[in-house]
Amino acid sequence: MNDEAFNLSLRKFLKMVGVSSQREIEQAVARALQEKRISGSETLPATMRLQIAGLQLDVRFEGEVKLEPGAAG
Repeated sequence: MNDEAFNLSLRKFLKMVGVSSQREIEQAVARALQEKRISGSETLPATMRLQIAGLQLDVRFEGEVKLEPGAAG
């Protein structure tokens, strides 16, 4: 295995996931606000799933997205 190639590929993948995920979340929040499904002061539970079939990797990451500082769920 080439560590440098692996690290570069991994960083590229994670950057793409981070940028794409942020854009999707921002668009979903904007739609929900426009449709008045949320008020804009919520804390929204969030889950991210990472799967790599060839490694038998399947992990979930849980957190929250706050729309206001100190916001509650």
